Amino acid sequence: MLFAHDVELALAAGVVLANSAEEPDTLTTVDDVADFYDTQGYTGLRAGTTAELDELRALRPVLRRLLTAERDEAVGIVNGMLRDGDARPQLRRHDGLDWHLHATDDDQPFAVRIAVEVAMAMADVIRADETSRLGVCAQDDCRGIVLDLSRNRSRRFCSTTCGNRAAVAAYRARRSG
Repeated sequence: MLFAHDVELALAAGVVLANSAEEPDTLTTVDDVADFYDTQGYTGLRAGTTAELDELRALRPVLRRLLTAERDEAVGIVNGMLRDGDARPQLRRHDGLDWHLHATDDDQPFAVRIAVEVAMAMADVIRADETSRLGVCAQDDCRGIVLDLSRNRSRRFCSTTCGNRAAVAAYRARRSG
């Protein structure tokens, strides 16, 4: 494990949320928010409203900018997100998880909790000088964000789909040449 478990989870959730804006958009309904909440293992307040959906959709470009920023630029974004979210880190243990950080109260809006958690995770990434672990998918027609937590830093594609498309294209190019 490169980072603490909660850091990796927050980074992965941030990437999933940012990538949900790529075609096809996978965050268009309140039910999509519920699926994201459950799949990413969130706890705390979830309003289940269209206003919450709108807040999450508005957060996606901010997360994209943060997750693809150069290290020094990311610092300013992180500090702003922590300030705006009124971050107050606390150690918590719940749902079978050992001690980990929560930086906002569980009754804060879902989008605020995500923003602060991803910002806290990025603080660890920045301090470890590991921003190269985040990038954009190597598939020519994809803008998805890649989180590479592999030991050998070999992850190049945002999804198995993009990796398979690249492999098929390379195979076809070899066969035709």
